[in-house]
Amino acid sequence: MSYATQRFAFGYQLTPWVKRLLIANTAVFLLTAVVGGSFFYQWFGFSPSNAFTRPWGAVTYMFLHGDLWHLLLNMLVLFFFGPPLESRWGSTEFIKYYFLCGMGGVALSFIFAPGTAIIGASAAIYGLMLAFAWYWPESPIYVWGIFPVKAKWLVGFFFVLTFISAFGGAGGGIAHFAHLGGLLAGLSYLKFGQTLGARFGEMRSSRGSERFAIVPRKASHEEQRNRASRKIKKEVRFGGEEDLLDEVDRILDKISARGMEALTEEERQVLDDVSRKRRSN
Repeated sequence: MSYATQRFAFGYQLTPWVKRLLIANTAVFLLTAVVGGSFFYQWFGFSPSNAFTRPWGAVTYMFLHGDLWHLLLNMLVLFFFGPPLESRWGSTEFIKYYFLCGMGGVALSFIFAPGTAIIGASAAIYGLMLAFAWYWPESPIYVWGIFPVKAKWLVGFFFVLTFISAFGGAGGGIAHFAHLGGLLAGLSYLKFGQTLGARFGEMRSSRGSERFAIVPRKASHEEQRNRASRKIKKEVRFGGEEDLLDEVDRILDKISARGMEALTEEERQVLDDVSRKRRSN
């Protein structure tokens, strides 16, 4: 399975949290193979019946996998879909979303499958697939490297299949409610979470401006970034390089939201190229 991007190209690069998650999941799998899986599944998996006596299982269950194929499929999706999302959001937002989807799997399992223990990163992984389709719905996903399917249709198919399997009583040792919980948690966050977070930030900003409006001050970092954003956008439009405009807009929005430290090397290079062209003109 691989992805192709829409309207702009991603330079391939393993992002920080994707790399850590890949290493952590692989290391835990090797450890369970050496020590014995039953001990880890019992003490670090999530079981609704033990949710209050072993609450850490709500997090640690995401790093346990039942067999090699279970691990490989989850890590393959993380490997392909994780980097573009972490590059877009920044590392903090990415890992927050990842664990939120994992906790969504816990919540739905607790409510609808109280007698079923769960392990695996699948709830978080399903959330990542949903987020990718949310931002790049037309991007073709090559199933088995052969058959191109648009991201929105592939994830839609998984959503319907998971919903039917969960409420239709399908078993097979698969935690369907955990998968569905990851999808629903991801959908809730993508639809409402970022908007609410932005509004909360605006409220805090407005309160601060009201309190200190009388005191002269230098422009904040956010204001400086916004001024730089407007300036670069104007220069790109004036220069007639419309092909770069969408990518520059995305990068500048990311700077405004997360700061320069959230940029990848490829994104920094785009801004450097724009800056060099401006100076040469």
